Amino acid sequence: MGEYVLEMNNITKIFPGVVALDNVSLKLRPGSVHALMGENGAGKSTLMKCLFGIYQEDAGEIILDGTPTKITSSKQALDLGISMIHQELHPIRFRPVMENIWLGRFPKMLFAINHRAMAEQTRELFKQVDLDVNPEVLAGDLSASTLQLVEIAKAISYNAKIIIMDEPTSSLTEAEVEHLFTIIRRLRSEGRAIIYISHKMEEILKISDEVSIMRDGKNVGVWPASELTTDLIINRMVGRDLTNRFPKKEYKPGTEVTLKAENYSSSNLRSFRDVNFELRRGEILGIGGLVGAQRTELVESLFGLRALRSGIVYKDGTKVEIDNVRKAKNHHIALLTEERRATGIFGILSVLDNTVIANQKKYARAGVLNDRRRIDAADQGCKQLDVKTPSLSVLMENLSGGNQQKVLLARWLLTEPDILILDEPTRGIDVGAKFEIYTIMHSLAAQGKSIIMISSEMPELLGMSDRIMVMCEGRVTGILNDPATFSQVEVMRLATQFETQHIEEEVS
Repeated sequence: MGEYVLEMNNITKIFPGVVALDNVSLKLRPGSVHALMGENGAGKSTLMKCLFGIYQEDAGEIILDGTPTKITSSKQALDLGISMIHQELHPIRFRPVMENIWLGRFPKMLFAINHRAMAEQTRELFKQVDLDVNPEVLAGDLSASTLQLVEIAKAISYNAKIIIMDEPTSSLTEAEVEHLFTIIRRLRSEGRAIIYISHKMEEILKISDEVSIMRDGKNVGVWPASELTTDLIINRMVGRDLTNRFPKKEYKPGTEVTLKAENYSSSNLRSFRDVNFELRRGEILGIGGLVGAQRTELVESLFGLRALRSGIVYKDGTKVEIDNVRKAKNHHIALLTEERRATGIFGILSVLDNTVIANQKKYARAGVLNDRRRIDAADQGCKQLDVKTPSLSVLMENLSGGNQQKVLLARWLLTEPDILILDEPTRGIDVGAKFEIYTIMHSLAAQGKSIIMISSEMPELLGMSDRIMVMCEGRVTGILNDPATFSQVEVMRLATQFETQHIEEEVS
């Protein structure tokens, strides 16, 4: 084997109206972790899709173990020892986890599937990633973090020598991230090469050997991770200095209460209970907590997506009942969901359709949609949020993650909400796009709109919130009211308050 297990030389990929990759090169050493960084739309995912056979490059060559290779399908990539763990996981939720792993290559006994052998092989795989899960449990019953480890086990099952990890920690807690890093180091010691895509710079500096940075579909350069700092990475990613991660706050939150929840409890006894809080006009109320805090479940109930056992909601001082999405919209409440691809975008529809789909009635006359009104509204919404797209007719799935998120924001702003609920609004998008989303949030708050923001990124929670409500195991454990005194230590103390109490009870 030569110095490199993989060489991608001068890869070019052109889509209608867009040069996605412009003579991009990447060299990967065996037994190393090579980070790939860049803003959304820089071309990272497109480059990896060329390597994994989803796209075919228009120019350039791919060399595996010194041999020029044309990869025309994902199956061929897997057969060549290349595996990819996608950012958005799409398991077959109603089938056992072992079938998800061995799909298309089930072990057989004569002409029948050998379920016993499949279960045993799955247990052996799970041992390699320190995963204690019953192979026969349904994939849909597993958490996002567990499914992430299942995907790594699946990659190992192909005996992959190159593993592509696209935003592998987006749904993981700090402890789970450390577990993942332990597995990555083990894979690296076995001689496997990892291509690691992430926007989390602290992680990149901790786990990577080398870092390649892309911008606007081109190479910026490649550096040893030991020579880089967070500021250097940001500067090279965006081509400019970002002295502050968050825009300057030029508005003052109001005191008028726009939304109030009293004794709010889910019909699911394992979810949130006895929640009390107020949301004020023109403020950003951050909600912090660890995985399992039931933050998403809480805000989904405010949008009519989950049933309640008890509780009262007041909107602008008036008691309201919100038990479906239509009522939520009628009360001028909007929700940007956590999982953009799973519950937000319609990938096979155009940017136009995605932008106006929540407000279709407004663009209809006598029950017939008026295309001119739809186009004008979508154009206005996308221009307001500076969505980068060649045209409104482009498929939503072809936009970068940051631009998809801005389209979703435009969609809900067209419904003219008073209250905007943002669940992990910057998950999986780069530092430049994050700054744009933050600027939009400040602008909306300055206009008097009230924002509830769930965030698992501590700097974002501390840097963007006017007040912070912290939850643990379905309960509100504290509300921090003064941004000048926000601290990570206090948020984490409140986020683990009930867990700590339970541990102490068990010990005693």
